[in-house]
Amino acid sequence: MASLVESAWQYLITHFTEFQLATVGTFILHESVFFFSGLPSLYFERFGLFSKYKIQKKSNTSSYQDRCVWRLIMYHLCVNLPVMIVSYPTFKFMGLRSSLPLPPLSVVVSQILFYFILEDFVFYWGHRALHTKWLYKHVHSVHHEYATPFGLTSEYAHPAEILFLGFATIVGPALTGPHLLTLWLWMVLRVLETVECHSGYHFPWSPSNFLPLYGGSDFHDYHHRVLYTKSGNYSSTFTYMDWIFGTDKGYRKMKALEETGEEDAKKL
Repeated sequence: MASLVESAWQYLITHFTEFQLATVGTFILHESVFFFSGLPSLYFERFGLFSKYKIQKKSNTSSYQDRCVWRLIMYHLCVNLPVMIVSYPTFKFMGLRSSLPLPPLSVVVSQILFYFILEDFVFYWGHRALHTKWLYKHVHSVHHEYATPFGLTSEYAHPAEILFLGFATIVGPALTGPHLLTLWLWMVLRVLETVECHSGYHFPWSPSNFLPLYGGSDFHDYHHRVLYTKSGNYSSTFTYMDWIFGTDKGYRKMKALEETGEEDAKKL
């Protein structure tokens, strides 16, 4: 398996420059993972599929979904791609490399774990700041236009927010200067995580049912459907930051009431 990966990587670095791989290659990979993982929940909602697992009973109209998709394409082409191109010299200065040999699995895993923890910490405070009155009104309210989220709404945001919270995603790699392969794996996992959190569906196989401290779709969906001054649940991936700072009390109270209601229903 390792030799197969190295052979594929050798092909890439032989036929493309590092700049091409780190910019256009990263953009193509991001778009592929984002849309392939995000489109299913859009169609689930549009055609009423898996409705028993849908967190909110209300749904977005097809035109409202399409509006999100077209704006995302515009944001990605006009904001994300230019940022990737402009930030390449910074990443190169911080130690980004694409040459062989590939990093050991232990290095890749430890770096990605560090990225998740650091990103969650930075994202929590940045997201919480976006829920202050002025920033919410002028910036973050764009993201909350979709009170009933679906996967693709995860990246539907004001351009200023894309840059602001995007910092949380890139600060870890910028500090460690990883191999490009590690950066790609981190990006793929982060995209899959945020799409799942915004999917609007909580399945029996959802990661939050198996991973301790992982928030997931149920945790984040609450954040979207509650008034911005009371929403809480500001973390991106885990739940402990909201627990430590008491910003998940509304969510915990709601879950306790749901459990009490289910127990009462069983007694009837």
